Amino acid sequence: MSKSRRGITRRHVIAGFFTILGLLMLFNYLPPALAGDDVVSRIALAVPQPIINFPTAWSLSVIGLIVTVAGVLGLSNLVSRWTDSLLWIGAVLLFPAILIWAAAGKQTNATVMLSESLRLGTPLALGALAGIWAERSGVINIAIEGMMLMGAAFGFAIFIFTGNIWLGVVGAVIIGGIMALLHGVLSISFRTDQIISGTVVNILAIGITGYLRRQYIVVEGGGRVTLPSLSAMIANAGFPDLARSLDAIPIIGTLVFGGKPIFFAMLLLVVITHIILFQTRWGLRTRAVGENPKAADTVGIAVNRMRYINVFISGCIAGLGGAWFSIETVGQFDDGMTAGKGFIALAAMIFGKWMPFGAFGGAMLFGFAEALGTRFQILQVQVLGGPVPVQFLQVIPYVVTMIVLAGLIGRAVGPAAVGKPYEKQ
Repeated sequence: MSKSRRGITRRHVIAGFFTILGLLMLFNYLPPALAGDDVVSRIALAVPQPIINFPTAWSLSVIGLIVTVAGVLGLSNLVSRWTDSLLWIGAVLLFPAILIWAAAGKQTNATVMLSESLRLGTPLALGALAGIWAERSGVINIAIEGMMLMGAAFGFAIFIFTGNIWLGVVGAVIIGGIMALLHGVLSISFRTDQIISGTVVNILAIGITGYLRRQYIVVEGGGRVTLPSLSAMIANAGFPDLARSLDAIPIIGTLVFGGKPIFFAMLLLVVITHIILFQTRWGLRTRAVGENPKAADTVGIAVNRMRYINVFISGCIAGLGGAWFSIETVGQFDDGMTAGKGFIALAAMIFGKWMPFGAFGGAMLFGFAEALGTRFQILQVQVLGGPVPVQFLQVIPYVVTMIVLAGLIGRAVGPAAVGKPYEKQ
């Protein structure tokens, strides 16, 4: 019995889930498909065209068959050379399957769904990158939530005070860095437990931002002004016809030219973070102090100085993520508006195993989960003969987070020295 348990791997767990899910899809949708009792899911790729009509039952039956085959092969270890590829194919097919199921007898726009996923994943990706910068140097940063909240509040307050929205973004970045330095002083210099230090920063941020909102932001007001999209900036530069033409490009127009500055900054930071961490001397030293600070100190690397700088960079990125909430998206600041996104960002970081592109993928997964909840509300999706309660749809991102943290991504091992203060001998 014990030997059998040791033989169960993560792939077997995922393959078992795929097998059950695939069989359920076949059981539910193959009979109506064979009986000709089918409806059409209309999936648009752009507005207003093109629209692709998918026979709902047949489409889900085919996807269910592929998922079942992938799961059975994963469980049996047959053709193991191709098993992982088949499981990945099955995983990817689940996304269009969800859209086709939700749009049964209705119409939805896949490009808008993808655009929303990227947009909602932006602060999560920035938070995950902030976590990578800190934890790769050996400092746990659960204070990302507080740094984001401070960035959102102070960035918007600076915008109100100066009337310059770009100064608001800069202010959000700076205040995030300042909060990170506080976390650094507590955890690096005073060697406070880094979890407690991060918790202190989060609690402090809740109090300060609430006070700032009541005493200044609410009093001064401020319109619902947000950062312009790329096409809007092109139009404001004197090229309105070009902006309209770019917006009208199928798929690309919505995904690219509808994007806003912090979204593009996030994409750029993913690439920059990967290059710096894995292709520069600074990155090598950062990873060294996160894995073995004593050995790094032996060869002349200033461990605590490296940690301070990386934690400061972490805070600046988190502050930029905070600006996404108040300056790029809402055009206002509300108490607790980050709504736990900093903690979901940490889950994305773990999902990506402390790798920038992996963390980006995790953030987009959570962004898709949140966009999916909104899409279900729009389509008025029904389960068991009734509409899904809005509250259930709103918790989808958090449920996905718990599933990821439960270990379905496999064992995620962070830097060896993360969370361990270093004192020079």
